[in-house]
Amino acid sequence: MISSTLLLVLFGLAVISSVAGVVGCYAFLRKRTLIGDAVSHAVLPGVAIGFMLSGTKDPIALLLGGLFFGYISIISIDLIHRKSKLSEDTAIAIVTTVYFALGSVLLSVVSSMENGQQAGLKNFLFGKVATLTELDIWVFSFAAIVVLVAVVLFFKPFSLISFNKDFAAAQGWKTNNYETLISVLTVLVITIGLQAVGVVLMSALLIAPAAAARYWTNSLPKMMIISALFGILSGVGGGLLSLVGEDMPTGPWVVMILFFFTMLTLLFAPKKGYFAIRRRTQSNERKINEENVLKILHQLGEMGKEEASIGEMLDKRRMDTTVLLKTIKTLKKEGFIEVKDSKKIRLTENGKIEAMRVVRLHRLWELYLTQQLKFKEDHIHGTAETIEHLITDELEEALLKELDYPDMDPHAKKIPY
Repeated sequence: MISSTLLLVLFGLAVISSVAGVVGCYAFLRKRTLIGDAVSHAVLPGVAIGFMLSGTKDPIALLLGGLFFGYISIISIDLIHRKSKLSEDTAIAIVTTVYFALGSVLLSVVSSMENGQQAGLKNFLFGKVATLTELDIWVFSFAAIVVLVAVVLFFKPFSLISFNKDFAAAQGWKTNNYETLISVLTVLVITIGLQAVGVVLMSALLIAPAAAARYWTNSLPKMMIISALFGILSGVGGGLLSLVGEDMPTGPWVVMILFFFTMLTLLFAPKKGYFAIRRRTQSNERKINEENVLKILHQLGEMGKEEASIGEMLDKRRMDTTVLLKTIKTLKKEGFIEVKDSKKIRLTENGKIEAMRVVRLHRLWELYLTQQLKFKEDHIHGTAETIEHLITDELEEALLKELDYPDMDPHAKKIPY
């Protein structure tokens, strides 16, 4: 039976992980993913100083110390970037290493103190959920709720700033104030997650769920929900695994589970995953090949050849023979072509209509390029070869109206209707 203490710890971990996933969406969309890494390392000296001032592992003292140094690190990055010729990435690297070194030194000092309260502080490096106390859970959960309330209250300005800061400023929003608030919330989330996940890997909990969620939706609210779900599953799963053994840190397990979800996302996301993109690419290639074959047969028909052999088709257009044969088989199955016993291929009535559509789009686009964009006639064929497969019915109608329903293309070839 699961103890109430374990349930409380897992609940706290779920809250921390979910809020990290939500706030991480803003960092991801603002392309400030490295800021999380810098802040998580910079919080370490604040935690150490918070302990030195309080003399105990009081979560409020540690939280305030971490908040102060985390926010100072963001200011430091901004100052280094603005006052010097260094890039933001370089500024982040400097702040990350300097503050982490300072934190490591201060932790060594704390470890040498003889008040007996410093045990477990080094778990801030890699995280250890077992070191969380009931007071830690309640303090961190309260802080997480504050973050969520702020996200709900300021959702519109936060979203505008994340997608387009200049547009938000043009709409009258005080972007600097809201950016500061987002930074404070980010620091707060990182601070409350350090003891569970650790300095080294906290940035992963902040960014990885958001990055994975982005593959599943284009809606920010849905992205936040999915990111929070990934965070909860990873946080709770990593926490349970770390509790199996005494010396198992939580952070690495959380990141390994995050990696698993991220890989699943990269492979199987419905629109942006690898397999979805591959299916879409293959479908487009099949469509292009089919339309090219129909166009070949139409062009041969214009030359008086109602039937054509494989060799004649290859003479008209260079194609891979295997691809051509496979495409012919597909078009025959779809009822666009028929193959005679003599291996001659001809268009069916439906095939003629579809072939005329493809040729019409090609020649309309060539005419548009020459008449409206003033392209030279010898520079338009390659572009039309690509665009003809992309023109929709609406765009075709617009082209026809723009060109006043023309009869001939720039090469004096008839536009079929």
